[in-house]
Amino acid sequence: MIVNPKHLDLSTLPGDSKAESWRTALAKLGLMPAPDAPLPPTGLLSVIEAGSGLRIARLIGPAQVILPIPNQKRLAPLLLILTLRSRGRLSADGQVKSFAQNDLAVVDQGQDWRLRWFDNTKVILLELPHEVITRRLGHQKPKLPLVLSNSIATDMVRAMLTILGTQLDDLNQSNLTISETALVDLICSALADEADFAETTFTQVQVAHFQRVSMAIDEHLSRHELSIAEVAKQVGLSVRYVQRLFELNGGSFSRYVRRKRLERSRSDLMDRTKMSLGVAQIAHSWGFSNSAHFSRAFRDEFGISPRELRDASHDAPLPYTFRGHPGSAPASLLITPSRQVLQGQHEQNSSLPVPSPGNSNAIDFVLPVRADTVHWGHISKANQPALFVPSDSVVKIETLTQHGGDDYARFIKDDPGAESIFMWTDEAKAIDRRGAGPMNASIFGRGAGEGFGVHICTGPIHVIGAEPGDVLEVQILDIAPRPCANPQFHGKAFGSNASAWWGYQYNDPLKGTARHETITIFEVDLANPNEARPLYQYLWTPQTDPFGVVHTTMDYPGIPVDHKSIDKCRSALDGVTVPARPHFGFVGVAPREAEIVDSIPPGYFGGNFDNWRAGPGTSIYLPVAVAGALLSIGDGHFSQGDGEVNGTGLEMSLTGTVRVRLHKSGETTQPHLRGLCSPLVETSDLWVIQSFSFENHLRDLGSCAQTDVYTQSTVDLAMRNAFRQTRRFLMDTYNMSEDDAHALMSVAVDFSVTQVADGNFGVHATVRKSLFNKTR
Repeated sequence: MIVNPKHLDLSTLPGDSKAESWRTALAKLGLMPAPDAPLPPTGLLSVIEAGSGLRIARLIGPAQVILPIPNQKRLAPLLLILTLRSRGRLSADGQVKSFAQNDLAVVDQGQDWRLRWFDNTKVILLELPHEVITRRLGHQKPKLPLVLSNSIATDMVRAMLTILGTQLDDLNQSNLTISETALVDLICSALADEADFAETTFTQVQVAHFQRVSMAIDEHLSRHELSIAEVAKQVGLSVRYVQRLFELNGGSFSRYVRRKRLERSRSDLMDRTKMSLGVAQIAHSWGFSNSAHFSRAFRDEFGISPRELRDASHDAPLPYTFRGHPGSAPASLLITPSRQVLQGQHEQNSSLPVPSPGNSNAIDFVLPVRADTVHWGHISKANQPALFVPSDSVVKIETLTQHGGDDYARFIKDDPGAESIFMWTDEAKAIDRRGAGPMNASIFGRGAGEGFGVHICTGPIHVIGAEPGDVLEVQILDIAPRPCANPQFHGKAFGSNASAWWGYQYNDPLKGTARHETITIFEVDLANPNEARPLYQYLWTPQTDPFGVVHTTMDYPGIPVDHKSIDKCRSALDGVTVPARPHFGFVGVAPREAEIVDSIPPGYFGGNFDNWRAGPGTSIYLPVAVAGALLSIGDGHFSQGDGEVNGTGLEMSLTGTVRVRLHKSGETTQPHLRGLCSPLVETSDLWVIQSFSFENHLRDLGSCAQTDVYTQSTVDLAMRNAFRQTRRFLMDTYNMSEDDAHALMSVAVDFSVTQVADGNFGVHATVRKSLFNKTR
């Protein structure tokens, strides 16, 4: 059986409990932080264990030093360490071995050793039980430590560990069991090829012979009458010598074959592609002629009957079509050419005014929206800044909705900024990349960027002096609708709601209702900008873009809708007024983990978190991940309800006035900024702690994170993270105990679903400041 993955995320813990929690988590792996090295302020450690004793762990954190706990007997004497990111040094038994990214080290848990990583690190750890090693290599003991070379077996171990480790959150009984036997066989093969062995019962020649015998058994394992004589003949050894090899290994031929057959049977029982096969059929296919004998042996070996194991192995639902970064696309097509942001480049803007810190709301900079001041469908640490500003600057920033193509006459016509961005003829587009997908439009057939990401983001804004570890505060001073520039609609502004294929409703229509997409256009009278009224509605019909591509759904941003091809109608919403809740759905800084990032899923960096409470009069706090912060703003919403259930809010082009204020790390830190690792919204009377299914999907979901986040996110995960982040916030900001925080959260804190439309689902907690009888 498998114990569910256990996860420790220091970012969810209050400051005074982080150190002890990290020590405790490492101790479960027989490890400890070095006493003479600082403890990491942040870090993640996840562990999963199989019934055999094999354990896989993933450690992510800053530079640090670890040691084995002295005088602790370990059931798993060998520890493999695959460093996916960082470089370091391994010291043991008078040896010093340097290692770098993708190096695979092997240490003896009973030996004294010291492992130091110099940089931010991501590591996969694998503990191998004594039994699984001796079953394959006998009782010989390899001389350790080792940094394995690039043999075929070692490369395959690296590949398997990388896959298992990066997908640790999703490992289940089935896929770990299927992988376990092959992984251990490869590790033992790599050790047999590369390790020097101390004097043991096996000589080096006998190790090689035992490996040949093992391979011959694997080849004929399904034959009911497999005999030691048949195996000995195949490998060219005498029966007596083969018997001696098994005696030296501490067992017998029959016990070894039975164990192998049981392992293969267990893998098949948990393989969902073989659910149509009966238990007896699987047993028979691996050489068991008696079903009752098989069941008894299986329970003795694994502590569970074959039928119970199969019943516990549920078939996971297959993912439906989703937005996301195309994991199957060639890597060379998934990034844009890097554009270096030169340090000190802001000096070229020396003619720009430098405001006096925070003494007024006077506008210091204006950032207009046009083709050269926006990026469409992605954010990137490589994007060239559109503006450099010092801390405490007030910036007037224009934004455009990506839904302008829904009604060209009302959103785009006669607006120079909008026309420069949405320009698309049969020859060219003003902005070709519209998303974070491959630029080669023929790969998926939709268009450059492929629509993996949709938002028109103004920026980025480089905040001078911002460094990783700082916190950027974005004060929303004012938000106003962008007036329609078409004289026909003077004094009006317009918004769009798309009931789209990515919305929560799409696969859950009423009986007899076909799945469909609907556009509803809203109008705002600027003489009374506090409400919007529905103007008309239409069903999406296949649209042919200027390049001749037919779009049967809204699968690419900025598709111009031919209004001759649609039927406009009044909807039952006629007479309804929607009160204004103006906010920017997208307020984010550049993440550090990837060069080009889909704009749809939000994360620790902010981005598309879609919380309507982040409107005028609020502050949004974001942890800085790259130099300059690189703030981008977009996805204007005139209004939105919690949940955003049909895929969008009331999308509208908005102009905002914001103040950007930098809070430096290491200075006197305000309590509410301690340990900040996800967006925090502050209003005059509320704290809003924003969380997601994955606070950092780019880090936690591996190389396919930008695809997998769409299929792995759940409201349950988002609620769990919101609970943990709120507990941390209350303990750090108001010096509460854990029990006090739990009590207050249950009786006075509101947890709500922010959105289920953005891939990385959001849940936020609302804490009333009036609960506290003292100021922070």
